[in-house]
Amino acid sequence: MTGFDRRLTPARPDLAAAHLKGTVEAARFVEGTRRRVVVPVADLRAEPRLDHPLDTQAILGETVMVYEETPEGWAWGQLDRDGYVGWLPAEALGPLGAEPTHQVAVLRTLVFPGPDLKLPVVHQITEAACVTVTETVERRGTRYAALAGGGFVVEKHLSPIGEATSPDMAGYVGVSSGYIGAPSGIVDAAKRYIGVPYLWGGRTSLGLDCSGLVQTALAAVGRPAPRDTDMQERDLGSLVPFDGDPAALRTGDLVFWKGHVGIVSAPGRLLHANGFHMMTVDEPLAGAIDRIAAAGHPVTSVKRLI
Repeated sequence: MTGFDRRLTPARPDLAAAHLKGTVEAARFVEGTRRRVVVPVADLRAEPRLDHPLDTQAILGETVMVYEETPEGWAWGQLDRDGYVGWLPAEALGPLGAEPTHQVAVLRTLVFPGPDLKLPVVHQITEAACVTVTETVERRGTRYAALAGGGFVVEKHLSPIGEATSPDMAGYVGVSSGYIGAPSGIVDAAKRYIGVPYLWGGRTSLGLDCSGLVQTALAAVGRPAPRDTDMQERDLGSLVPFDGDPAALRTGDLVFWKGHVGIVSAPGRLLHANGFHMMTVDEPLAGAIDRIAAAGHPVTSVKRLI
């Protein structure tokens, strides 16, 4: 089986999605079962091994079309969010259950066992996690949302599904509308991740990589984006001529290198998650271009979203 991107095609020599029958060769075709992520973050890998590098992550409330579960506790499937294919821990997935009503609208929030901020924290959930709120409760001046899966979060940390994921994104509408936020909105969404550790394959405030930052920032202003750098370079925006002069770039432009991407945050500035600083930083654009070029990677393209 050749000619297919294994990251986006649910097909292996031994097993493939039923809708690919006649398109790919496989020993067996299956319909798949849609499941929901029931843990704060689920790591997805190309191989069912904990020592295999992380490809991406699925967040609480997202759905996955599962085509195989193994006795060893792995599930192989495709994320509905961006079509990424790989292996996740089967215990991270549950039935679809009630449709989510809200999403986390801050970088992360705390889940308490009851409506009281003095109680021990059960766990944290990150921005864009989707939850089902069953009721709201006020306790000592703070309103809490009770979650269908158990636990309580501060109500103002949530926004209804379909609205912008961040309270400071007022004026932008959510993913369901298809509206594309202004460049300044994309930059504002990304800036909230400054200082977050660099994590290959990560896409949350606990750790993320360069393309994860771009995907997350675009989602915050209502624009879906593919997961990896090469996909983003291919599919996002329109090509902007670039002769090496950083002054020609506008706020919100995406600058691509082989295997890397950053966002022009202001004239002469670049915002990106990177392995050099091992975190998300906002630094001089010219210096970043020179440093990365010195490592053998010149700019490959600049894409303009609007």
